[in-house]
Amino acid sequence: MKGANKNEYFLIVEGSYLNEPEAQHALRDPFLEEWVEQTGSFRLHNLTEIIVTPGVTLGSLGIVMIDDGVFEIMSLDPKHPLTDKKARGVMEALRRHDMFDEITIETREAEAADD
Repeated sequence: MKGANKNEYFLIVEGSYLNEPEAQHALRDPFLEEWVEQTGSFRLHNLTEIIVTPGVTLGSLGIVMIDDGVFEIMSLDPKHPLTDKKARGVMEALRRHDMFDEITIETREAEAADD
């Protein structure tokens, strides 16, 4: 049944970054550079316009450090969590830009709703 999948996906990435701001910078830089090349300028509100993969904007992604050099990348928008397809698209975009050494996709089971 389409729409029945209640799993939220996220990415676990590894890289030589010391903290969250460094990893966030690494995550955003290649996309911001492409945006500036295409448009000639960048403003903070453009984060919600920069497409990482269909259905995922750069501004909707958050990153948290879970161990030394290990980070979780997830959707910050509860109305638009990363689906399996979106997570795979983000993973391919990150691989294309070669900003992290290891990238894996994991799932977070959604809380069972009493309907």
